[in-house]
Amino acid sequence: MARDNTQRKDRDQAQEGPELQERLVAVNRVAKVVKGGRRFGFAALMVVGDEKGQVGFGTGKAKEVPDAIQKATEDAKRNMMRVPLREGRTIHHDITGRYGAGRVTLRSAPPGTGIIGGGPMRAVFEALGIQDIVSKSNGTANPHNMVRATLEALKNIQSPKQIAARRGKKVGDVIANREVMPGSTDVEG
Repeated sequence: MARDNTQRKDRDQAQEGPELQERLVAVNRVAKVVKGGRRFGFAALMVVGDEKGQVGFGTGKAKEVPDAIQKATEDAKRNMMRVPLREGRTIHHDITGRYGAGRVTLRSAPPGTGIIGGGPMRAVFEALGIQDIVSKSNGTANPHNMVRATLEALKNIQSPKQIAARRGKKVGDVIANREVMPGSTDVEG
């Protein structure tokens, strides 16, 4: 009997796919004013990623916090996107992202820098698998807009492979002019 349960768990995990990191970014208590007073509910913002270049975010609302988190997680899994990473640890180039009043600047960093950036952006980078990055948020501190601005920037990142294909050149020709960071052994993106 015990073997059947372990086999079932293994099968369920295999169907689920890769192990995903789930990060809770924000929970808001929201109130609906009705005739008898207020009805309270909760809104959750989640970031989900596989730490290998895929990330997504989602929102969910419910009467209880765990239900809101579950809905947000399911929404995030449906909205995942792939981001090309340099050496699997940082982004290929500096970029700015905007969403609403949120504006974020992301810069690639040499090995050992770590994640410099806080709050909602850090959750996105950790779920994505980025280890070295410098980021700055200008404008709003609203977690929803910061996450969306960060993902907007990440969506526009292009790897040398993509650029070479678009220009009809070799990858080596595209990255030959890139300034080499100390300690970097970048060959292909």
